[in-house]
Amino acid sequence: MNNADILAKSLVDLGVDTIFGFSGATILPVFHAIAEHDIKIIVDANEQSCAFAAGGYSRASERVGIAVVTSGPAITNTLTAVADAHADSIPMLVFAGQVAQTRLGSDEFQHINVKSVFADAAKKVVLVSELQNVEEVVKDAYYYAKSGKPGPVVIDFPFDIQQADGDYQAIDPIRFRNKYDEERHLGENQCRQFYDLLKSKKRPLLYIGGGLNSEAASNRIRAFNRRFGVPSINSLMGKGVLNEKADWALGMLGMFGVPSANLAIQKTDLFVAFGVRWDDRVSQKVGESGLEADIAYFDINPKKVQEVRFSREPKFSFIGKAEAALDDLLNYAEKYDIRLDIGEWQKYTLQLKQDYPLNFNRQAPAIQQAEVLELLSGYITENTKITTGVGNHQMLSAQYLITPSPKSFLTAGGFGPMGFSLPSAIGAHHANPNTTIIAIDGDGSLLMNLGELFTIGKYQLPIKVLMLNNHGDGMVRNIQHFQHNGNFVGTRKVTDVAFANVAEEMGFVFHQTVRERNQLKEAMENLLSASGPAFLEVMCDVDEILYPRIPAGQGYDGMILGPYMDKSDPK
Repeated sequence: MNNADILAKSLVDLGVDTIFGFSGATILPVFHAIAEHDIKIIVDANEQSCAFAAGGYSRASERVGIAVVTSGPAITNTLTAVADAHADSIPMLVFAGQVAQTRLGSDEFQHINVKSVFADAAKKVVLVSELQNVEEVVKDAYYYAKSGKPGPVVIDFPFDIQQADGDYQAIDPIRFRNKYDEERHLGENQCRQFYDLLKSKKRPLLYIGGGLNSEAASNRIRAFNRRFGVPSINSLMGKGVLNEKADWALGMLGMFGVPSANLAIQKTDLFVAFGVRWDDRVSQKVGESGLEADIAYFDINPKKVQEVRFSREPKFSFIGKAEAALDDLLNYAEKYDIRLDIGEWQKYTLQLKQDYPLNFNRQAPAIQQAEVLELLSGYITENTKITTGVGNHQMLSAQYLITPSPKSFLTAGGFGPMGFSLPSAIGAHHANPNTTIIAIDGDGSLLMNLGELFTIGKYQLPIKVLMLNNHGDGMVRNIQHFQHNGNFVGTRKVTDVAFANVAEEMGFVFHQTVRERNQLKEAMENLLSASGPAFLEVMCDVDEILYPRIPAGQGYDGMILGPYMDKSDPK
């Protein structure tokens, strides 16, 4: 068979039943081969959305999302979504059409050097040549994307190579899985060292990142805290890993983190970090002036662990899968009946959680985004997955929504591209067709990939879109409020466009705009009970300010609670 057929057959061998793509001349052999092998092709409105959808598929499942696009501008269109997946360690494959081998490096129509485009934005870029076995390339890339620190792999597939004959050998995918299935464990001495450190401290704090955002890792960290009850905080990407209703779960840390998490970190004497990148959105980092706690660090990325070892000198570190390390620690604790004496610290952090609940202006004339999300949180179940765009609605969603399980809060963390919510919801639906998918977006972010309303309507996907429309780019407006004396340049978007009407034209069976607070609860229930595509637009306060917030360059002690959470403020 030709190499396009071999690619499609290899995907079938890997269990792939859905891809996200946009056709074009240089990828047509692959498209036709995929269709002939009964793999579903979801055609998004543009190539960026194809790759976002593939990323959403991966984020919402344990499988690898696949995007298939053509050459030239299709390549550059996918760059943002690939960079996003790379920043958040999301496995994904992108198959890109390319001009014939003989025309590489020329000024051929729609030719671009794929490797140079993705050099710093992908885990790996592969240019397929006539010397390579396409079956091996595809199956190896699938498992390489999932291995170690996961990430996107881009496969550059010249048109003539697609059409050339190749060898299909029906290689068992387990060969490639075993190639990368390296699992390291803690020895007894290491477990003893860790527990000696943990037992020597009175105020330990667990910090949970996206590296634990899987069912297996979530089960283990929850089991760890059922035994020990160590106060725990999470990054944006770690949301859903912890049982957020537990007394020991303090919430999200960071620039827009919740008060209890941002206050607890200032008092800890042992910071135990699992699967985190130590990025700038967490503001001040442990190990810097003012946060002189000891550190224990678990991560699968050797480069990051070495960096932390050099810069922060952790007392304990481990390179490998966090769930494997947690298994070892749990078994050791059971074997030697390990117990902690941290009762006063547990009482203190629980009091923080009770004394500093989230709050907003409940007397505001206009609807607040925070109140919409607080309302929505009461309807979320184990069968709900949330996607967000990027902006204030994203941070408010992370603050107010109680997500009960891992892989249920899908958001763009490290790269922060607007336009993420709708296409990632499409991917999440196809990974979990029996799950309720709610795509939350602001008007600015939704406009970035508005065409995905058409995709949702075209396929009649039962995705529920909640648009919080404040006619402005809220997060940037907040910065302008604090740093530019309220000079809102380029962030006011007054328009009479009724987005609910747009959704109706795109095929949404439920579509409503809410302008008054007394309409909100009924409209929310109608959105959530609707069958088929559903769209609710809520008109919100353009002047709402996101709190808490830590100004750029300041530490956690500079957190601004705002007038509705700060007990020292008479408001």
